[in-house]
Amino acid sequence: MKVRTAVIGTGCLGQHHARILKHHPNSRLEFVVDTDEKRAQKIAKTNKTNYFTDFNALLGKIDAAVVSVPTPCHYKIAKSLLKRSIHCLVEKPFTLNLEEAEELIEIARVKNLILQVGHVERFNPAVTAAVPFINNPKFIEVNRLGPYSFRTNPNHVGVVLDLMIHDLDILFSIIKDKVVSFEAHGAKVFSDKEDIAKVRLKYLNGCVADISASRISVEKYRRMRIFQSDSYISVDYAKKSLKIYKKKNNEEKITSPFDIEIRKPKLNSNEPLFYELDNFLTSIINGVKPNVTGEQGKDAVELALNILKNITF
Repeated sequence: MKVRTAVIGTGCLGQHHARILKHHPNSRLEFVVDTDEKRAQKIAKTNKTNYFTDFNALLGKIDAAVVSVPTPCHYKIAKSLLKRSIHCLVEKPFTLNLEEAEELIEIARVKNLILQVGHVERFNPAVTAAVPFINNPKFIEVNRLGPYSFRTNPNHVGVVLDLMIHDLDILFSIIKDKVVSFEAHGAKVFSDKEDIAKVRLKYLNGCVADISASRISVEKYRRMRIFQSDSYISVDYAKKSLKIYKKKNNEEKITSPFDIEIRKPKLNSNEPLFYELDNFLTSIINGVKPNVTGEQGKDAVELALNILKNITF
């Protein structure tokens, strides 16, 4: 079965959604959409498909769409598509408020549609390979730093909703408990929103997570380190690499380097966006929940908004 697909928004990320959907065996890319006609025409030509400048022209012509437009437009476009029985993958952050997220989730539930949120790091091979080794972490440190980017209007969202939200989502998936308190600090440097932020989350089970996000760093640096009673897990998002340092025995203390086993699991080689779109298409075909549901997207937004409400500048 081939799902008739479209990509709405052909910018920095949308163009890659189109590229992958064009070649995925379960997809038939019917259209790309962009309000910039020259851009839409260019991406359509590259992928040998058709284009529109108004997403409303898609109605009745597709089964599923990727919504990869600026965040303030997510709700309006996704709502229109869902009401017309079109499955949606909505890029992160899901919405700008909880009311919009809840409404989209309810429409998808009533119409029995797939509503997936584009937290692509969940599909990073280094993350998926690390999950089986994670067991009751005690402390987690995450750094997601990068240079200033003009791929989106920096005043639409700050670094918490733009970058940190990836890690908030991943933490929800690996720490099976609720956040009981947090501290948040940030600074506005190049925009009217926070461009750098540091958050410490404390969980009911005692786990602590320190998260740093910056869009004003010189180089891109994206890593997560997980510390637990018997091991240390190092995930490099950017390089898609994973190392696990583990005690060879159950002794409380180690006495030499030979007491430590270093594992480097073999990782899948495809790009995370492929696995994300593959999960979307498979969920549609099999009628099962995607790995990142609308509810999970809403949870990440809710925590991010609470952080922004209480951040200290």
